[in-house]
Amino acid sequence: MAATNVLAGRVRSIGRGFAVTAAAGAFTGAAAAGYGLWEKNQFVLREETLPILPAGFGPIRVLHLSDIHFVPGQDRKAAWLSSLAELEPDLVVNTGDNLSHVKAVEPLLESLRPLMKFPGVFVPGSNDYFAPRLKNPASYFLGPSKKPKDPAKLDWPRLRAGFGMGGWVDLTNRCQSLIIRGLRFDFSGVDDPHLGLERYAGWPRGTTGQDSRPHLRVAVIHAPYQRVLDHFTGDAADLLLAGHTHGGQICVPGFGALVANCDLPTWRAKGLHDWESKGRTTPVNVSGGIGTSRFAPVRIACKPEAVLLTLTPRP
Repeated sequence: MAATNVLAGRVRSIGRGFAVTAAAGAFTGAAAAGYGLWEKNQFVLREETLPILPAGFGPIRVLHLSDIHFVPGQDRKAAWLSSLAELEPDLVVNTGDNLSHVKAVEPLLESLRPLMKFPGVFVPGSNDYFAPRLKNPASYFLGPSKKPKDPAKLDWPRLRAGFGMGGWVDLTNRCQSLIIRGLRFDFSGVDDPHLGLERYAGWPRGTTGQDSRPHLRVAVIHAPYQRVLDHFTGDAADLLLAGHTHGGQICVPGFGALVANCDLPTWRAKGLHDWESKGRTTPVNVSGGIGTSRFAPVRIACKPEAVLLTLTPRP
């Protein structure tokens, strides 16, 4: 009988131990989720300086926006986006994934309208075409996300028209030149590589001998897959701008991103880095993004960001 009582006591003790562990885990999970909900609205501006301009030009300020993932009712995000016009950038570059809801087009355009008084260029991401679906977050550890079956279509034609009417240039598998503060910017953009839609248009062509004049080649991409970075680096781009990764979205302090949702190394999931391919090196800025999927509205150790790149002359 005594042995039975001792065994029963041990079972109760083990059971209490499991209960305490489970409760602690639940509390930790709830605290992390609460923090993540708070951090997703802690918008920041990352500033970088990049000496890539020809002599005699600059500084030129480029505002890089990406992965807004707008949902109606996100008033704080809308106000912050509008306030970025106070920076008075010389150029705005939007690298896609603007939407996260079928009714987001009009409120998004309204929030970005103050920025449309400045020259701008854009390319789409998959979440400009298709609404996100609820999925297991652990699936990102198994590889890049895939296009959902029978996805809800978003009004990309309306969004593209709104950007165009605002004066921004569509670079979806296209190239075009713009004069920014007296310097010719040659842009080349692609449709979303995450969906395998990229088609290379090369660089703009103009009058005979124009390449002997000062210019800057800028590639605009949504998802920074290595094959695309390799292509543009090999094709003599001076700057690559991309988004898509959300900077990992949920990161480990002191370590960084756990996933990049593409084949980019996780330590390159956010920030300004040099990309090397076939003997050439090109700086690439990967935006950590401004939003999240509406089905995973948290960020941890990865605040939402816009990026202000100040381009200066080469030394």
